[in-house]
Amino acid sequence: MNPIEELVNNFREFVAQVPELIQPLIVMLAGAVPFIEGEGASIIGIVGGVNPVVAAVAAAAGNFICVLLVVLLTSQARTAVVNRRSDRVGATMGATAVSGSAGGVAAVADNQAPAKPSSKGRKRFERWLVRFGVPGASLLGPLAIPTQFTSAILVASGTPRGWVLLWQAIAIALWTTIATVSVLLALQVVTMA
Repeated sequence: MNPIEELVNNFREFVAQVPELIQPLIVMLAGAVPFIEGEGASIIGIVGGVNPVVAAVAAAAGNFICVLLVVLLTSQARTAVVNRRSDRVGATMGATAVSGSAGGVAAVADNQAPAKPSSKGRKRFERWLVRFGVPGASLLGPLAIPTQFTSAILVASGTPRGWVLLWQAIAIALWTTIATVSVLLALQVVTMA
């Protein structure tokens, strides 16, 4: 037996010790972990002896649930920041209107901090977002960074959360399917050799 077959058999034996009803939950939890995500979790499940369809669905569901939570939290944080900024601007404008003098406008303008320049990474992301859009960023993102990070960046930059969730769901389903089919084909080749 070659080392890969031995590893697969050892992992299957380990997963076999866990009740069948809990195996998909373990795969789902693995899918929620950044850098493992749906792709890695489906491979873990299949190698562990879980039905490939069940492993893929559980892995994708775990990944999407985590992305959903990240999107909701990031959206709330962005809303709070935007509201705080608009409240601050509204308060300073209200103070100007009360003073009623042109000198008040200059004083308010002097109190506001100058806009902070964007970082090099932020500028690069904005160029990519303009070039590929949300679909491209979502579909190509898993090649570079986890979907949780991609979705947080997209929502924080002002992309509507429904649009982010739609494209992240498509990307998760696509990459999990590719990983599942690839590992099934690889296991067939290994067992035939």
